[in-house]
Amino acid sequence: MPLRFIDLFAGLGGFHLALSHLGCQCVFASEIKDDLRRLYQESFPGTPIFGDITQIAPEDIPTHDILCGGFPCQPFSQAGKRQGFNDDKNRGNLFYYIAEIIRYHKPRYVFLENVANLKGHDNGHTWDVIYHILHDDLEYEVDETILSPHEFGIPQHRKRIYIVAARQDLGGLGNFRFPTPTHEVCDIRSIIDENDTSITKLKPDTRYQLSVWQEFINNVIASGDPIPSFPIWAMEFGATYSFEGLAPAYQGIDELIGKKGKLGNRISGNSIEECLLCLPNYAQTRVSIEFPQWKKRYISQNREFYKKHKKWLTPWLKKVKGFDNSHLKLEWNCGTAVPTIEDKIVQFRASGIRVKMPTFSPALNLVGTQTPIFPWVKLPESILTKDEPDHGRYLSLKEASALQGMEELHLDTTRPNYPLSLTRASEALGNAVNVRIVETIAQCLLNL
Repeated sequence: MPLRFIDLFAGLGGFHLALSHLGCQCVFASEIKDDLRRLYQESFPGTPIFGDITQIAPEDIPTHDILCGGFPCQPFSQAGKRQGFNDDKNRGNLFYYIAEIIRYHKPRYVFLENVANLKGHDNGHTWDVIYHILHDDLEYEVDETILSPHEFGIPQHRKRIYIVAARQDLGGLGNFRFPTPTHEVCDIRSIIDENDTSITKLKPDTRYQLSVWQEFINNVIASGDPIPSFPIWAMEFGATYSFEGLAPAYQGIDELIGKKGKLGNRISGNSIEECLLCLPNYAQTRVSIEFPQWKKRYISQNREFYKKHKKWLTPWLKKVKGFDNSHLKLEWNCGTAVPTIEDKIVQFRASGIRVKMPTFSPALNLVGTQTPIFPWVKLPESILTKDEPDHGRYLSLKEASALQGMEELHLDTTRPNYPLSLTRASEALGNAVNVRIVETIAQCLLNL
């Protein structure tokens, strides 16, 4: 008789895939988003799936041995820290509904996943309540750890907290231990399919921006220096505004006028607000009277770098004047590796352009331009136009599925009447649980 499980906050069905691989049977699933629910029905036609879990009575859920869920992380009221089920103020928290199901059905195991900082969420209060409810109110033995796929040779850096619990009256967790990371070498190339035609090419503007930053790197190396380990803030090159004492927003207008701000342009204006607009965006903040030490350090390092390399930086700066603020920052996370961008993973982030080794992907954030870029990947000839570059593209949906262990879902947003758009499929993958990690933990938990 296979172990029976339920899949709450099911998303694309990562828990379903993982436990099914181990011979377990899914008897119930819930997912509030209509499009994901339609896709789940298509992917797992034998599983009944319902919508909003808060509208489903625990007694209407089938009996099960394992409760699984990648639940949303919400703060609890302060009263809930000690009152648990007796606290009416917690009734709006989705974990409460999980707890109600556990209390009614008493499954042997509970298996949950969440963001890595769950234990620190709401100053640790959220975790205190979760642990208190599982351990004290529901009488489960509880264990948790933080793991990432890249620790097991899977080329994605994605730290998540995994929580397991087992009924104390049935022996608790017994000899359970979370799997020990193998620290196998990761290689992003292991999931890349150069024949994939369902890809997003790099725009000419993106290619130009990368070429300008490659020129920057070439000039640094030609000068005999290593690529800086601190974040490069091009907006700071040529700036002379004061930053060591009061933050510019708390300085007088006379202290700002005539000095130089973003990209070395002179500060002008009839008010503090107008003057602040002449500064780098990170220097306009009113968060604190003084900049934090890390920001002062980065500003100082970038100004020293500019002084040393002013001769070649002056003409180079003309090429970046039209760049967005986030494209005026570069983080080189490759140490002393060959100083070329083309053979590295690139990610355009709000904090800047990040360049890292082609070992593992950053945690999937597949919305907009934050999708990882593989500049070296050759493009299929069948999708090239005349005189178009034959290499360089974003991580594809198929490859993102592979990183999450969801290849068998065969996500294909080009198919007629497919439930998800490319954007929604990408978002769902970014929010999904990693099938391989869940399966590895479940093997240890269920002793399979």
